[in-house]
Amino acid sequence: MSETPHRSYRLRELAAELGLNHRGDDSVQVSGVGTLSGAGPSDASFLANPAYREALEHTRAAVVVMTAEAAESYAGNALISANPYADWARLIECLNPPPPPPSGIHASAVVADSAEIAASAWIGPQTFIGDGARLGERVRIGPGCVIDEDVVIGDDSLVHARVCIGGRARLGQRVIVHPGVVIGADGFGLAMDRGRWRKVAQVGSVRIGDDCEIGANTTIDRGAIDDTVLEDDVRIDNQVQIAHNVRIGAHSAIAGCVGIAGSTRIGRYCMIAGASGIAGHLEICDSVIITAMSTVLDSIDQPGEYGSGIPARPHGRWKRLLVRLGQLDDWARRLKRIEQSNKNNGSSRS
Repeated sequence: MSETPHRSYRLRELAAELGLNHRGDDSVQVSGVGTLSGAGPSDASFLANPAYREALEHTRAAVVVMTAEAAESYAGNALISANPYADWARLIECLNPPPPPPSGIHASAVVADSAEIAASAWIGPQTFIGDGARLGERVRIGPGCVIDEDVVIGDDSLVHARVCIGGRARLGQRVIVHPGVVIGADGFGLAMDRGRWRKVAQVGSVRIGDDCEIGANTTIDRGAIDDTVLEDDVRIDNQVQIAHNVRIGAHSAIAGCVGIAGSTRIGRYCMIAGASGIAGHLEICDSVIITAMSTVLDSIDQPGEYGSGIPARPHGRWKRLLVRLGQLDDWARRLKRIEQSNKNNGSSRS
């Protein structure tokens, strides 16, 4: 694939492209991006977190995306935004547009005769496309991928290198799948039968909606009977495990190293922080935030923030806390005896 081209804008042109108001020298040239502390005189930067206000005072950036309130005390050039971080993302896209998508099938790719591949699609080297697979317009499949039989991939989707998609999975439009992802492998279904494990056949599939993104080395298992489902605009970080028959609601985001056990349903607009574990067969309602390293063992039916991880402490203090945690059961029994004794003494006096 060709290198991403870069564009350059004058401030007034960039403001018009983004639909934002601007302040300052509207002829200044903007061609790159940088942090407040690292930006140069032709770079744009942004201020979304007040903690970086001090860095704003020393920035060399050509323009900074910020709120109107923050801009009141800033002497430099500004793009005025109600949501600086989101508009910063759009600015990066303006300055770094994607290259024109390639098309064609590499000579080393193996494509089944019954596969349906749009003429505008691109199939990279050493990739396998199975029987009945269907790839839409402008789909890009990177090197070394396996797209198994009857898999469907929607228009404008991008599958990076060394991805395996099987289990008759269905991917929507504009889906991004990063390297090493496995979609549609068998779920972990086992039954104990006369002292030995018997594999339970997994006959469901995986359905992924439009505008989803799947991080590197993530695994999404096919359903046991019903499908595993990611609704539209679900964003999954690296090294996440999504077990069979899980359903994740639209616009939810899941950070790295999260594990979600089978048949759990997660609502819309949920955010699950890194290294959290969610047990199976649970229901998590819409608009729930789960903080890092939490263990979720019960369903959640009220929106809000939930957590169970213990933050790191200095090692000596942590050892003292562990000792006290080990004493809690003994303290509870002693307190119960004292309460019972007080209750008995009160009864005798009466």
